[in-house]
Amino acid sequence: MNTITIIVLIITGLLAGMLSGLVGVGGGIIMVPMMVFMLGFSQHQAQGTSLAVLVVPVTALAVFNYYKEGYINWKYAGVIALFFVVGSYVGSKLAVNLDQKMLKKIFSIILIVIGSKMFLEK
Repeated sequence: MNTITIIVLIITGLLAGMLSGLVGVGGGIIMVPMMVFMLGFSQHQAQGTSLAVLVVPVTALAVFNYYKEGYINWKYAGVIALFFVVGSYVGSKLAVNLDQKMLKKIFSIILIVIGSKMFLEK
């Protein structure tokens, strides 16, 4: 690993972590594009690496801060987490069998649709 790669990895981690803690989104929306465009990863490699980062409870401190302020609904979080596990398994099985171009398009469309809806919402 050269110095530039290490710097890109550090910046990617910081941005993804800050965004996750700030607005409660998964860091993948930062990590995946950074790995694809700045590190030359394939879409499959970027998504797999992003998920590997999230295996460890990287959000523990952010969760603690939200918990202290009373902003966590544990019942809802538990139900979502249970089905998140199932959904991530099914989604990853689909993703590894998709062509990289199609996977990039799906990823891009999801970001555009959700971002547009949030931006245009009153």
